[in-house]
Amino acid sequence: MRTILRSTAAALLLATAPAATAPRALTGDPTPVHDPAIIAADGVYYLFVTGHVRSSNGLIPLRTSTDLNHWTLRGASFTALPAWADRHVPGTAGMWAPDITKVGDEYRLYYSLSTFGKNRSAIGLATARRLDPAAPAANWVDKGPVVESATGGDYNAIDPAAFTDADGRQWLAFGSFWSGIKLIALDPATGLRLPGTPMHSLATRPSPGAIEAPFVIRHGRYYYLFASFDFCCRGARSSYNTVVGRATAPTGPYLDRAGTPMLKGGGTPVLASGQGTGSRYVGRGHNAILQAADGDRIVYHAYDTQRNGTPTLRIQRLRWDAEGWPHAE
Repeated sequence: MRTILRSTAAALLLATAPAATAPRALTGDPTPVHDPAIIAADGVYYLFVTGHVRSSNGLIPLRTSTDLNHWTLRGASFTALPAWADRHVPGTAGMWAPDITKVGDEYRLYYSLSTFGKNRSAIGLATARRLDPAAPAANWVDKGPVVESATGGDYNAIDPAAFTDADGRQWLAFGSFWSGIKLIALDPATGLRLPGTPMHSLATRPSPGAIEAPFVIRHGRYYYLFASFDFCCRGARSSYNTVVGRATAPTGPYLDRAGTPMLKGGGTPVLASGQGTGSRYVGRGHNAILQAADGDRIVYHAYDTQRNGTPTLRIQRLRWDAEGWPHAE
């Protein structure tokens, strides 16, 4: 359990995506939200999102809620980029696609450093003993890079997602375009990469390789790999959509419902893009899964066609069918 949260074929997947009921409207400060990560603690939900140096909301803005409906913007989680950022990723000006987990009494916030469309990138880690909505940046201590990628390499070290397997081992899934989604083992004591361990490939797509934003959970006897297909960051023209595959081991192989490996472009639709349907919210992706006793939720961003394509927080129930496959409703 996670406690530490256009080809013809692609067009067919979107056309056969299960219909979802419209989620309730969120109130307060649900926008702008891009790449949401969520965790619950002591009756409060904490939401971390992508942030930029020049943004009025700052680096990895924090929002909180007590009911998953009304959200309050609390401020930036960091006052500046980490000291090592420009040396490792020249030109970086934001902290993207965070992931928040808790191990023991330590919160671990993974984040991405990159520049758009490039794969000279790094995933960093910051830790804290408490989350303080009144002072979001007060307690984070940066631990430096976890994994990096280089220009000319075949993967991109962004979009982290940490999880724990049934044996207590900890892993970090990540990846965007290039050769797809990767997985590395983490040291449970530090949250950094476990030395001497290999990098595994989990999922990929044919050129242009439009897959990113992995998120892995354990449900029943399976590990489920959620990923975003197609393109984000184009406002109301965004075609992002969310798919899933599953495996009996954290390292895979992940297969979709039809038995197609995700390493061969497979993926069972969970959230259609919304394009061509008249929907207000399109480009639904970069999800996190909130697992809870009262039912699971899929937390993601979509682009509001009635607000110039502004990226907006969306939350829906995630149901599981008799065969163990999830769908949003």
